[in-house]
Amino acid sequence: MDIEEIKARVRDNRYVYSHHAEIERRADGLTFAQVEEALLNSKILEQYPDIGRGESCLVVGFAGKIPIHVVCGWRGEKVVLITVYIPRPPKFIDPWTRGERRGWQ
Repeated sequence: MDIEEIKARVRDNRYVYSHHAEIERRADGLTFAQVEEALLNSKILEQYPDIGRGESCLVVGFAGKIPIHVVCGWRGEKVVLITVYIPRPPKFIDPWTRGERRGWQ
């Protein structure tokens, strides 16, 4: 996936939240505006190949000082936000570095 294409789709309001992303966004107390701000200043952290559900990627961006991770994929011509969360230990040491992988993947 290409970060500039993701940002263009976000600017054009051509993105959708998955049900899971909406649950996770609410759980972390993030607003739609915060997620959009993070997406518009994001960078790709990890690329995921197409293993049957299409290609996707993990992006990291900030809303003010709040780091936000978003896994993005494609749903037709729109970007789908697959999950949205604030990266925290133990899964992430900091917004760019994975932590321990015990019991999750």
